[in-house]
Amino acid sequence: MEELIAKRYVKALLEVISPEQKLIYSQVLNSIATLFDDKNISNKISSPLISSDDKVSFILSGVKDSDSSLINFIKILGENDRLNLIPTIAKSLNRELQKESNEYSGIVTSSNELNIDDIKELENSLKRYTGSTIKLTQTKNDLDGIRVTVDDLGIEVNFSKQRVKEQLIDFITKSL
Repeated sequence: MEELIAKRYVKALLEVISPEQKLIYSQVLNSIATLFDDKNISNKISSPLISSDDKVSFILSGVKDSDSSLINFIKILGENDRLNLIPTIAKSLNRELQKESNEYSGIVTSSNELNIDDIKELENSLKRYTGSTIKLTQTKNDLDGIRVTVDDLGIEVNFSKQRVKEQLIDFITKSL
């Protein structure tokens, strides 16, 4: 439900700002969204004991040098008791910007570190497959294989040794 509401706010925001402002707004909203990772701040924003004006003032205290459209946007969120949607709005805005630029980010998970050339080759393969530019970052895990995920495009590719073994055994038993 939050996603649907956030998308409406993002759509309205994108209609009133210029293309140059999109990146700036995204950066500001992302920085505000990181505040919500702190439990104390998150509790303060969602507390019914604190007035909406105080909540808006608290958030706007860190956004002093932004333009009036962004300040008004945050005030509207406060008036409608939607300040807790800022992290979701920031994610939705990031997705919209990725769609417009056709650039996405993904994660490569493996047990051993891949070299830069292998990651570039994976990025090029995904670009041929999707038609989008994808920037991959690597994380290490105890996975016995490689997993590539690009959440915003709904892509997950998994190559594991265990899975190949199981499929090979299954194929052999079926052929007997």
